[in-house]
Amino acid sequence: MKRQDSTLYVDGLALPSSIFYPNISPSPALCLCHGIPAGTYNPTDEGYSVLAQRFADAGFATMIFNFRGAGEAEGNLDMTGWTRDLRAAIDHLFSSDIIDKSRLYLAGSSAGAAISIFATAHDARIAALVTFACPADFRFLANEQQARSSIDHFRSIGLIKDPGFPPSVEAWLQGFSEVSPIRWVDKISPRPILLLHGEEDDIVPLEHAHRLVEHAGEPKQLLVLQGAGHRLRVEEAAITTALEWLRAKASLTSI
Repeated sequence: MKRQDSTLYVDGLALPSSIFYPNISPSPALCLCHGIPAGTYNPTDEGYSVLAQRFADAGFATMIFNFRGAGEAEGNLDMTGWTRDLRAAIDHLFSSDIIDKSRLYLAGSSAGAAISIFATAHDARIAALVTFACPADFRFLANEQQARSSIDHFRSIGLIKDPGFPPSVEAWLQGFSEVSPIRWVDKISPRPILLLHGEEDDIVPLEHAHRLVEHAGEPKQLLVLQGAGHRLRVEEAAITTALEWLRAKASLTSI
């Protein structure tokens, strides 16, 4: 396995990224999309790097990157900006000459899953999608007062860095509404989608998953993980299920 680090530049912002390549070529490709961090950046947390290595070992050229505002990425948390960040990541991954461009997949967690649904609905290059704990919408930001409270929180943990951001709370709030998965999930069909959700998710209640699968076209599958909470990337059953599902879609032989 080979790791290639690079920097994506989107709207003048530097976003760190890495691709983990398997020892086969051409290989199917996967982009992993993180959610909104729960706390301040922890440079010792290598969770997504470990996941990427695992998917690369299973045969996928696997990309990870930081959305603007998160980790070591420049900029401020902004959902419409995140859509452009993911588009740039997909372009970068797609440009590799050692991937099979017909087998390009996304897997996203929470808000990253929401952005992944938006991206898949708008980009025919994406062949299939896995979501972990995906919200159907962002009702917790239903009004400007709630938005201002969230902005203060995001500022306190470093996701919003610039004092004057956002210049318009209304426009920032509209970004969450625009990317709400319930508006886009029906545009993914006939490409397959697997929705994974924890039965005990206290951040994104299970009813969000049921709403999404009801609106999604075929082929679709919802798997509820008994006893699991919101952070499905640390749940072995979730990762194993996603990996085997993607391997089946990519026509890779069993590990």
